[in-house]
Amino acid sequence: MIENERPLPDPNDILARFEGGTTELRYRKDQMVFAQGDPAACVFYIRAGSLKVAVTAPDGREAVVAILPPGQFCGEKCLTGHKLRFATVTALTASALLRIEKASIVRALHDDPEFSMLFISFIMESNIRVQESLVDQLLNSTEKRLARLLLLLANYGKEERLDPVIPKINQETLAAMIGTSRSHVNFFMNRFRQLGHIEYKGNIQVRRSLLDMLLRGSKLTGVVRPKE
Repeated sequence: MIENERPLPDPNDILARFEGGTTELRYRKDQMVFAQGDPAACVFYIRAGSLKVAVTAPDGREAVVAILPPGQFCGEKCLTGHKLRFATVTALTASALLRIEKASIVRALHDDPEFSMLFISFIMESNIRVQESLVDQLLNSTEKRLARLLLLLANYGKEERLDPVIPKINQETLAAMIGTSRSHVNFFMNRFRQLGHIEYKGNIQVRRSLLDMLLRGSKLTGVVRPKE
């Protein structure tokens, strides 16, 4: 937020001002919101739940590129002239979404300064996450990439709770997001748990000590580490 800038109202209050062009939708866990290659003509706002964004290559390989929490927009590339969806979006948990037609978004960007600020903030944060993820992939070890991902999914810095809980997510998805194998993820998840950095009983509960480990740049010691 810009220094001395007046805080924006609650996003739901801003979105409530839309006149037409919106639909409230609910999705079950694992239900598809839209598929890669579908026509792109609307944007979604996540009121509750979380979404998985995955891209499939021509040879069938899938890469999970994002997990979107509440308060995020999805499908915004249709505003830049994209006619087709570039990714498949699936509900990771039971989710409540607001579907907003492209024309309504464009009109609000022109006519509603508060919505414009909300949407610009989202775009800027999204771009920063993409850049940080690229640096993470290029420079950091599997262990540090996994630790950073767990902290991001736990919304550290945005949640007031001491030990945020990540929605249930499997190791295959974690592996796809950091570019490694499930066996590597399983190895480090077990070690993080043994060292008290996380609790892992279906859902993942992250401890602040994982952030301390990442900031110190320390590595797991006294163990045979899998090859990167």
